[in-house]
Amino acid sequence: MRSLFLHNNGSVLTVLTACAHLGALTQGLWIHSYAKRYNLDSNPILATALVDMYSKCGCVELALSVFEGIPNKDAGAWNAIISGVAMNGDARKSLELFSKMAIDGTRPTETTFVAVLTACKHAKLVEEGLTIFEQMDTLYGIEPRLKHQACVVDLLARAGKLDRAEKFIEEKMGGIGGGDANVWGALLGACRIYGNVEIGNRVWKKIASARVADCGTHVLSYNIYREAGWELEAKTVRRLISESGLKKKPGCSVIEVDGVVEEFLAGDLFHPHAPEICKILASLFNVVYVVE
Repeated sequence: MRSLFLHNNGSVLTVLTACAHLGALTQGLWIHSYAKRYNLDSNPILATALVDMYSKCGCVELALSVFEGIPNKDAGAWNAIISGVAMNGDARKSLELFSKMAIDGTRPTETTFVAVLTACKHAKLVEEGLTIFEQMDTLYGIEPRLKHQACVVDLLARAGKLDRAEKFIEEKMGGIGGGDANVWGALLGACRIYGNVEIGNRVWKKIASARVADCGTHVLSYNIYREAGWELEAKTVRRLISESGLKKKPGCSVIEVDGVVEEFLAGDLFHPHAPEICKILASLFNVVYVVE
């Protein structure tokens, strides 16, 4: 059974994808070890999956090592390493890899630009990001989609250029109606961070008039108003959330301990270790209370 599994590229690829999603490094290393033994890692698709898995587990050097060993790198391999390096905080390295991709003669895809723009937004590389966004159409003939535009809005918003972000939404995306929750959330989140209640107020009014049914954006607006002391507006948002029956999705996190992946949901009392978790949390609250 094990032999059949190891010689089945599809099975190995499926397990590697699961390891990447869960951050299960121990299992991923095991799969890589056996893939080497049976020479499965010579398959470019599996090698790309290894790059993705190591990146999502935070092992950038291992991801780069596997990537460098791929003889004929296609767009998928380049996308995996550019995206992987970006998600681990090295924006400059991502841009360097993007340049190498062009030198290599590999044509970038829509996914490539999402990865590079994501790198730029996390490092607040505004001008570099805007240049790359413009090159999508002018240099590569790729029409920017909503996911690319959302990256630009987030890039401008994170850098504190809220007026430019708002203008971009109006001019490039057709206003609030042309965006989605990620776009509005990026701008509203930045408004809260930078304390810009005026722009936040304008954005929320447009969201409310468009009847946007996303709880997260309304909660952000509520927090902006409350922290700015705009109590009347905060109550208005609160009432809208209640009357519309909007509910925020619970947060979810996963962690690997001793080779076992555990998943946690905010407010989940059905986890098998819920009593122990609550007990530890209670003890932590007591410690915090005593210190204060």
